[in-house]
Amino acid sequence: MHSPVPQEGAQRLSVPPTAANPAPSRLALLALSVAAFAIGTTEFVIMGLLPEVAQDLHVSIPSAGLLVSGYALGVAAGAPVLAALTARLERRNALLLLLGLFILGNALCAVAPSYGVLMAARVVAAFCHGSFFGIGAVVASHIVPRGQAARAIALMFTGLTLANVLGVPFGTFLGQWAGWRSTFAAVTVLGVIAAIAVWRLVPALPDLASPDMRRELGVLRKPQVLLALAMTVLGFGGVFTVFTYIAPILQDVSGVSVGATGWVLILFGVGTTIGNTLGGRLADWRLMPSLIAVLVVLSLIMFAFAWTMHSTVGAIVTVFVWGIAAFATVPPLQMRVVQQASEGPHLASTLNIAAFNLGNAIGAFVGGAMIDLGKGLPSVSVAGAIVALLGLLVTLLSAALERRRGAALACAVGA
Repeated sequence: MHSPVPQEGAQRLSVPPTAANPAPSRLALLALSVAAFAIGTTEFVIMGLLPEVAQDLHVSIPSAGLLVSGYALGVAAGAPVLAALTARLERRNALLLLLGLFILGNALCAVAPSYGVLMAARVVAAFCHGSFFGIGAVVASHIVPRGQAARAIALMFTGLTLANVLGVPFGTFLGQWAGWRSTFAAVTVLGVIAAIAVWRLVPALPDLASPDMRRELGVLRKPQVLLALAMTVLGFGGVFTVFTYIAPILQDVSGVSVGATGWVLILFGVGTTIGNTLGGRLADWRLMPSLIAVLVVLSLIMFAFAWTMHSTVGAIVTVFVWGIAAFATVPPLQMRVVQQASEGPHLASTLNIAAFNLGNAIGAFVGGAMIDLGKGLPSVSVAGAIVALLGLLVTLLSAALERRRGAALACAVGA
């Protein structure tokens, strides 16, 4: 998982932009957005194809669900490693190298003869994820005129939003119609198109300073940065406890047909778009109170889904509302990390994307464990709510420590 950088955080991430011609800048941002669309699609589309993958490779649904965990762990492991390995590369060349990994991984997914090979291919594809969005945000902010950095980053991340609204459901339709391998083949072609676009349209930026890795690593000694990363892991991990198994839930419990599953995912994508916008505005207004409120609502919705999933209409309505609440957490979680790591935001932002995906991996594992234990699909939603509640507890702890520190500083000033 990757996450859009809200306006306030985006400004901290940016470097002083160069003067830019608006038309080439828009084309460069479009190229980055196409790449974001491809990466977002390959991350999430597997959820809609779990039954087809499990049947074709002769594995259980929980085992197929671990393909989500494998990808997420690939992001978590690859983000810091590739951030360090690409630190000295010119930024466009670094983006092209990362897209090369993405293309290779998805091509291997399309031809994987076994479950083990598919798992390895998913990890290879995932390695580019965190670093691509970390570098892409800096590049996007640099190629536009001063004062437009936040809008540039938002435009790049539009590709991720569209991946949820269009890429995942239509990738699901394609996989159900022509076989799940065809979806990964299509994403591979899209990755090639994105790489060509980045090569031709994104300018070389030799003067863009590489991050100081020593200073970037230093922020990880701050307790509030570590708490912010833990908030992301648990707060968003609850979403993927359920979303990983959304196809079997809809088809086996809610009575949604295989063909209609993609349409429900489109509705979920619309909800995520609304939620992402709402979350950004709430975070700009009051960050921590908004995040606490959203996590409470998210937990309640997932508890309710354990019952509403037994009704087709109830399930569809809940999925839409759940999409809003789930992605309303994303901007404040990203902003919190950048806010607390202002001395070294590049690595912290990349690590927070890794944290989102570590949460995805944990969530997929927890949901699969509930199924393996014979607790039934409704228990998966209850487990997701509990994971989100753990994220809420960490958030409350972080807020309490912040208030205590503020009070101590006020006393010191008063003295």
